[in-house]
Amino acid sequence: MSSDDQRTPWDLIKEQLARKLSAESYQNWILRARFANLENKILTVAVPDEGTVAFLEDEYKTLINALARSLGTGIDNVVFVVDGLRPGHAGDRGGSSPELESPITLNPKFTFDSFVVGACNQFAHAAAQAVAIDPSRRYNPLYLYGGVGMGKTHLMHAIGRSLITRGKMRIIYTTSERFTNEVVSGIKLGRMAQLRERYRSADVLLIDDIQSLGSRDRTQEEFFHTFNELHDAQKQIVISSDCPPKDITGLVERLRSRFEWGLMADIQAPDLETRMAILQKKAEIDGIQLPQEVCAFIAEKTKSNVRELEGALTKLIAYSSLTQTPISPLMAKQVLKHLVEKQERRITIDSIMKAVSEKYGIKPTQLREKSNRKEIVVPRQVAMYITKELTPASLPEIGRAFGGKHHTTVIHSIDKITAERQHNPEMNKLIHSVIDSFQ
Repeated sequence: MSSDDQRTPWDLIKEQLARKLSAESYQNWILRARFANLENKILTVAVPDEGTVAFLEDEYKTLINALARSLGTGIDNVVFVVDGLRPGHAGDRGGSSPELESPITLNPKFTFDSFVVGACNQFAHAAAQAVAIDPSRRYNPLYLYGGVGMGKTHLMHAIGRSLITRGKMRIIYTTSERFTNEVVSGIKLGRMAQLRERYRSADVLLIDDIQSLGSRDRTQEEFFHTFNELHDAQKQIVISSDCPPKDITGLVERLRSRFEWGLMADIQAPDLETRMAILQKKAEIDGIQLPQEVCAFIAEKTKSNVRELEGALTKLIAYSSLTQTPISPLMAKQVLKHLVEKQERRITIDSIMKAVSEKYGIKPTQLREKSNRKEIVVPRQVAMYITKELTPASLPEIGRAFGGKHHTTVIHSIDKITAERQHNPEMNKLIHSVIDSFQ
């Protein structure tokens, strides 16, 4: 470290851990850990709770000590301690135990104001707001589901942040992976009583990516009893998943039925107008002037999820800042050429036919037949719809590719599937699955 480097040794170690661990593991276990003290070559790091101390000692201690030595920090050992509850925290109840109630930070950018509402997510957004206004009274549990990067986590954080502003309420936000790891550590170290007390005394439990709970019997058992105690005490539970409860592999029936007790709200892939609105909102928040042509270009080329959409804009903004170059259509096409190349290289009408046919268990050639059988018509309509979404092919071109159909038949197919998506979660899931396979 240079003499003018203001980073602590722990900051340097965290930078290396961010490169070596998965994004989820880093967020769950490392992100909130902070430098506490350095004395006699021993680095003390403060973490949110005893479960985190136990997990880091068991899983990452060897790696962290090795990184400390390799960076030339002069540190012989890294130890972990429980952080004290900071003044003003949402879970501060005066005499409560010194622990942070939200093991994972609620992102300050994920608010209801920053969430762009469209036809794809309007119902889920309204349900989340209702829970934030009147927790445990209307929709309990609230179960949000949809594909990767659709905004489920955004809504969960928005609920949490909204409730924090309302006063002293014990809010826990976690992921199912972290909950599982805490159960494993709790069993190993004989600390299950403390773990149960922490989760079952929450006023609001927000748990992300519940699909990871499938096939983990002991964790499901613990969560089942936690769910029951919170629900019986009229405490709010909000759950997110990439699919509805009935599609979670390995999920026990008694949990499946409880997840369906309250309200289930799905989030669909955003349409073009919503994608453009999301980009404009993000640009506005970042104080960036985004030309309409550039906005349309990104929205057209990034169709599957919000996360990829925002990632493309972030890359463009970073390039503009580093090169001191104004954002323009030409610059956008150069910087984001991978979006065009990926579409042109991988997505063809033939590849879409193949993907849809596999989903329906038919042959791609059958999509070109002059058949009115339902088992052929519906897959053909789905394939036409996805072709329009993912390729630049015109309506007549699509019609010709599907056995010489008239362009009005293509329009009818697209309209039919668009309407079907409004009320059929299974159709949405299938379409998301095909689109995601091309990402």
